Amino acid sequence: MAGITLRVLDGADRGKIFEDVMTPVTIGREEGNTIQLNDERVSRFHVKIQEDNDKLVLTDLESTNGTKVNGEDIQLRILRVGDMIALGRSTLLLGTRQEIAKRLANLKPGFAKNPASDNNLGENSEQMLEVALKLRGEANWQAALHEADPPDIPKDLSPGQAAELSELIEYIQIRMRKLISTVDADRNAHRITLDASQWQYLLDINSRLAELLRKIGHQNDA
Repeated sequence: MAGITLRVLDGADRGKIFEDVMTPVTIGREEGNTIQLNDERVSRFHVKIQEDNDKLVLTDLESTNGTKVNGEDIQLRILRVGDMIALGRSTLLLGTRQEIAKRLANLKPGFAKNPASDNNLGENSEQMLEVALKLRGEANWQAALHEADPPDIPKDLSPGQAAELSELIEYIQIRMRKLISTVDADRNAHRITLDASQWQYLLDINSRLAELLRKIGHQNDA
């Protein structure tokens, strides 16, 4: 995998660009990290980014104040171009403008086959990003990236791992199906109504998913 680019959007190091950094990458406030941030709320060794099966994997290194990717607290996360990584008071953006523009463009059906689009993009990454956003029709480019690009299913799973993953997804799907079957849908009013018990059932599913994510993150630490 080629080197990655991280741009600092917020924090004391705002405006810094770390270009073509080769993985594995550690980010923290102390010397010895690949990327050292001047941020007292960042842990000494805060996160690690490494390559695994052509994927970029971010791991929180048991930091004091935690790590967010696109606003969500994480312990372990597959990173994609355009992701925002928040640690301490600092926010880093993964990818160059050109890389983000290309990803946005690929989310628009027919974009790559549009000669006018190709001519407009040229070599200018700023133009690429602007054109991609216009064709995408999204004011919030991050919403375009993260809502329209679901995660991949893991590859090269053993039969046992595949069975465990299938069982986990099936467990969630069964619970969601049960909830959906009890919901009162008024199609004329375009409204879905949940009573208190249904709402608590949905919150419990959300809670269990949060617990599973935490367990998976800590398994990686081990």
